[in-house]
Amino acid sequence: MAEHHLVSDNKHKSSLNSGASYSGNGSSSTAVAERDCSAAAAGGGGLSGGLSQPAGWQSLLSFTILFLAGVAGFSARLFAVIRFESIIHEFDPWFNYRATHHLTTNGFYEFLNWFDERAWYPLGRIVGGTVYPGLMVTAGLIHYILNLLHITVHIRDVCVFLAPVFSSLTSISTFLLTKEIWNQGAGLLAACFIAIVPGYISRSVAGSFDNEGIAIFALQFTYYLWRYSRRVYIAYSTFYIIGLVLSMQIPFVGFQPIRTSEHMAAAGVFVLLQVYAFLQYLKDRLTKQEFQTMFFLGVSLAAGVVFLCVIYLTYTGYIAPWSGRFYSLWDTGYAKIHIPIIASVSEHQPTTWVSFFFDLHILVCTFPAGLWFCIKNINDERVFVALYAISAVYFAGVMVRLMLTLTPVVCMLSAVAFSSVFEHYLGDDMKRQSPPVEDSSDEDDRKNAGNLYDKAGKVRKHVSEQEKAEEGLGPNIKSIVTMLMLMLLMMFAVHCTWVTSNAYSSPSIAGMANRTTLVDNNTWNNSHIALVGKAMSSNETAAYEIMRSLDVDYVLIIFGG
Repeated sequence: MAEHHLVSDNKHKSSLNSGASYSGNGSSSTAVAERDCSAAAAGGGGLSGGLSQPAGWQSLLSFTILFLAGVAGFSARLFAVIRFESIIHEFDPWFNYRATHHLTTNGFYEFLNWFDERAWYPLGRIVGGTVYPGLMVTAGLIHYILNLLHITVHIRDVCVFLAPVFSSLTSISTFLLTKEIWNQGAGLLAACFIAIVPGYISRSVAGSFDNEGIAIFALQFTYYLWRYSRRVYIAYSTFYIIGLVLSMQIPFVGFQPIRTSEHMAAAGVFVLLQVYAFLQYLKDRLTKQEFQTMFFLGVSLAAGVVFLCVIYLTYTGYIAPWSGRFYSLWDTGYAKIHIPIIASVSEHQPTTWVSFFFDLHILVCTFPAGLWFCIKNINDERVFVALYAISAVYFAGVMVRLMLTLTPVVCMLSAVAFSSVFEHYLGDDMKRQSPPVEDSSDEDDRKNAGNLYDKAGKVRKHVSEQEKAEEGLGPNIKSIVTMLMLMLLMMFAVHCTWVTSNAYSSPSIAGMANRTTLVDNNTWNNSHIALVGKAMSSNETAAYEIMRSLDVDYVLIIFGG
């Protein structure tokens, strides 16, 4: 569904120039074609013939760099497994692993109807109706395919290595998306950046079996594939409805896509596209004056009706209001006043400047330059990336967990900045070494050297010293800038390696003997969480009564004083 547009005027100019050189003279084009055919025949054809061409070596080099970026991204996430063992980290990934194990052992139908009596004791939890099954189904499908190929792998190992594998796929999707909006060099740099950047590694290390491990790949790949146009209007509208209906088949989702305020924006964009298509249909059948009248009346009436309907449905309770997390994005003090449990989570705190540098390093400084390059050479694709970057920066500053959504676009725009600098400073020699095109007027002047005034207005062009100096940058300046860029990239790689091997590879206790838990994943009962918190913050007498009401037999007390 992607429409591939020319994203650079230089590409367009080069194609025109090449076309002009081949079509300017019939005999020369025939000679060039014969020479190319003979060169291909001399190369032996096939792989050797392809590699004898510059385009073949360029493709091979791009594939090699992309492959090495994927390998580096996968390897950088294995420090915890190499230093310790293959184990699931943190509490949420541990529950996801338990759910995946139940899915592969008992089947999908039993998974949807599974009541977990060992979580949220003594209440229990209906897992099928309170969990997004995409992560579990993905891991279970990979486990099924491997066993179908007689590659015997335990489901725990699939869960441990799922995020590193998808990080390699994220490098590929980021390369494709960045290549679409800029060029191939920027795409390769973006793939290398996102492979090792700490902002993404923090949620995709081996053992971190959570939704974020596969969500970034799905996000980037969806951005690469999605491109609305009039050609795909019927297909887009059809698949939007089908996707909406299929998403509602998930028990945990249900009617949320049509009954929650968070989804109304997507529905509004879909309706807007329908209105746009209808106006395009009317434009070909009405006069200009009739179309303008219809446009203003129709848009005003439709906007008013939709606005009043949304307000009425929200007021009557048919459409649920914004959730607490969404309100806290716009009003940072909302959660502290109304929903303290949201403010108590460390991931919901505002992001500090240290966190930006810790997770992105030098990319924080180069990211605005890439954004400026995209805005300076704006087109449809770059409008989307610019809006994505601006909104992601704001939301990442409000909530630290949203740093994960900012990281991909920072890698993309930083790659655009580095690629533009390298193209400017390293490509300068190539431009200067190209032979200048002789002006026909100079050739006529040489022929008529004895008669300088035969043609009126014919003046020989003299290149001044200043113009000669501006033809290209000096080798010293280019060398200094290039070395500076390489040093920055080397510092970024060292920082990413240090952060990955130390901060995000520490051991953590995920589960103790697979015992029953009082509070575990999916914050669905605030009063039960408050009861456990009250027991931990009260004195021994009050805490003892609460613990006994929850059937607690033993309490492990760790004192650090």
